[in-house]
Amino acid sequence: MNRKLFWLITAILLVSLPRAGAQQQNHLRRVGMLVSGSESINKSRIEAFRSGLRDLGYVEGKTITIEYRFAEGRSDRFASLANDIVRSNPDVIVVGSNTFTVAAKEATRTIPIVSNGGDLVGQGIITNLAHPGGNVTGITNISNDLAGKRLQLLYEVIGKTLRVAILWHSGPDIDDLKKIESVAHELNVKIKPFELGDPKDFHKVFATIKREQANAVTILQNSFSLFHRKELLELTTANHLASMCEQAQWMEDGCLISYGPAPLTCIADLLLT
Repeated sequence: MNRKLFWLITAILLVSLPRAGAQQQNHLRRVGMLVSGSESINKSRIEAFRSGLRDLGYVEGKTITIEYRFAEGRSDRFASLANDIVRSNPDVIVVGSNTFTVAAKEATRTIPIVSNGGDLVGQGIITNLAHPGGNVTGITNISNDLAGKRLQLLYEVIGKTLRVAILWHSGPDIDDLKKIESVAHELNVKIKPFELGDPKDFHKVFATIKREQANAVTILQNSFSLFHRKELLELTTANHLASMCEQAQWMEDGCLISYGPAPLTCIADLLLT
């Protein structure tokens, strides 16, 4: 339902935006799409987005044109790509992560932005869910409250010997860390956060995790970890660590347990990887 709603919001904006004049009757509507990952990884999800718009009467190349920008998992490219997509003068910008949404919002205050992310209100991206304000709309997928539950599930599987390394990357992950720390205190479970940075340092991070004698890993989901999930899960398996992830798609790449929003109803599954 949420995925259909996402397409529907985009289509409604395309219909409702005023045209410059009669001479543009045949002008194709332009959609700018900002994707945190790569084109190859997102191929099936982008096709799903096209298919959804086709169901609503919008066919790429006939009634709309879509400009794509791919960050290849690098958040340092978000601002430049957002500015670049704004220069292409789209009618609507579609974006699927909070950080990328912030970059798009800073790049334009006039072009409508259809977004999906975490706590859009809590991060100050929109005023409130009922009346977002500004030029950002869309849907929000808030799953921070499930972060603590994921630790509880690991505890049920492993028991009192549980020692967990928490892999995190960006500012929004701080809320998840706080939830996990609270539950860890209640369960008397030892946890230690490890901030992920340069992928070249992944092996060093896991070597430190082993020295700390952790026996499980929780990988917090964000655009960076989603893009590098296969590498992270390969290292998790190689180091004989139990793993807890958010969406079910992680299990396809080797995660032991996932607990979070169903991927069929989560727009992050469409645009964040």
